[in-house]
Amino acid sequence: MADQSEILIIGGGAIGVCAAYYLTEAGRRVTLLERADICAGSSYGNAGWVAAGHIMPIPAPGLLTQGLKWLLDPGGPFYIKPRLDLDLIRWLWRFQQACTAQQVARVIPLFVALNRHSWRLFETLAARPDLDFGYQRRGLLHLFRDRAGLQKGLIEARHVRPHGLETAVLDGAGLRHLEPNLSPDVRYGIYYPEYAHLRPDQFVHALAEQAQAGGAELRPGCEVIGFQTAGREIKTVRTTKGDFAADQVILAAGAWSPLVTRELGLRLPVQAAKGYSLTFKRPAQGPGMPLSVPEYKVAITPMGERLRMSSTLELAGLDRSINHRRLAIIRRAAQHYLLGSAEFELLETWRGFRPLTPDDLPIIGRSPNYENLILATGHGMLGITYGPVTGQLVAQLAGGEEPLVDLEPFSPARFG
Repeated sequence: MADQSEILIIGGGAIGVCAAYYLTEAGRRVTLLERADICAGSSYGNAGWVAAGHIMPIPAPGLLTQGLKWLLDPGGPFYIKPRLDLDLIRWLWRFQQACTAQQVARVIPLFVALNRHSWRLFETLAARPDLDFGYQRRGLLHLFRDRAGLQKGLIEARHVRPHGLETAVLDGAGLRHLEPNLSPDVRYGIYYPEYAHLRPDQFVHALAEQAQAGGAELRPGCEVIGFQTAGREIKTVRTTKGDFAADQVILAAGAWSPLVTRELGLRLPVQAAKGYSLTFKRPAQGPGMPLSVPEYKVAITPMGERLRMSSTLELAGLDRSINHRRLAIIRRAAQHYLLGSAEFELLETWRGFRPLTPDDLPIIGRSPNYENLILATGHGMLGITYGPVTGQLVAQLAGGEEPLVDLEPFSPARFG
């Protein structure tokens, strides 16, 4: 006999755990299934940014052409590993269609809406005395070594200001007032106040504990291997630890979502975008706020006693091999932008898979094929940022409530 639950969540990363948290807050009976450990995937090793000031999608005019150039360079910031994969070909075709000025203009307000709601939810969570996940609201510094880099940064800054997001251009003196230990080569910066940072693993585990205290059952090491369906409903989810039945199923399996749903006949256009991070022991004079190095596409984040540097987007499928050229790029960025980085003590090398859709918008909504299946995946590099708002949206969908934002642009049906 299958274990019975009111709501079954597949995936124990930031999205799945946030969904469990808000569902239990709403009084729902929840079981969460995770193939590995809670927070074992991209929710663990990312930059830890709450990027409320980020509104520019990855697909943009001319980017695919640039991406094809980077294709020849495995050390480039956006690398597409050549392989005969029909799903990748379909994804790239849709990505190319999203690389237009019209699409960018359509997507920006959608990002802004999600950002503002999630920002408020993070502030509420961080204010709770029983939740500690290293949340700090320090903003973000984009760093540049020359005026040409600054000019590129100003283009993005001009896009965000009409949406009520502040920016401030800084010279060398202004930069060092905020961060004294930058390399002398760093001459310009743009400050974005609408950013916070946290310890992503602490955040996910803290909310998992709260969900569990609220009655949620967490089942790590429980991999989904199939489904039993009847008409337009999922009746049973088969796993390596037995069968589970539920009134509603929520898929929040990140980059593994297309594999999980394949048996259901769902082709989710989600590609595994591999990223890397290096975590160091934080030096006494290390950065005190998040830094962005657009020249190398590297993010630098202080996390308590640690300092994390993360980078790159590599479409190589679920390939766990480590590209050492990419790690070298992260170190090179540190050497060019931070004083004394050659002496930083390395604690951990990590790589993981971000679930990326071709239009860079998450997939949030009910499946057009199965009435009791809610999809919550495809959050790309913003899984932490959009964790709380997605969790709340999922809870509202499951409860038949009016969602706090219009979900039509995020619907799974938009891909056909």
